[in-house]
Amino acid sequence: MNHYEDHKMVPRTEQEIERIIKRLKRIEGQVRGVQKMVEDNRYCIDILVQISAIRAALNQVGLQLLERHVSHCVAKAIREGSGDESIRELMDVMKQFSK
Repeated sequence: MNHYEDHKMVPRTEQEIERIIKRLKRIEGQVRGVQKMVEDNRYCIDILVQISAIRAALNQVGLQLLERHVSHCVAKAIREGSGDESIRELMDVMKQFSK
């Protein structure tokens, strides 16, 4: 289902998009760094520490998106009377996110 077509989505601002892309590019660089560490046969613990940092960075991006979704998209759906569906969708994605 395309939620944008349902008019539930509140489009992100250019500033929000730029901030997210900047963080994702930083994470992408971290992943390339881990690949290089593996190629260079670096110590396992050093690699695992970097993987943990990447996971934490991705979680932060996800939490920021989740917070924005709740305060904009879910709030809009509640105001427009489709809050129950939006909350169910939110709970489903939160379950997936917490795995």
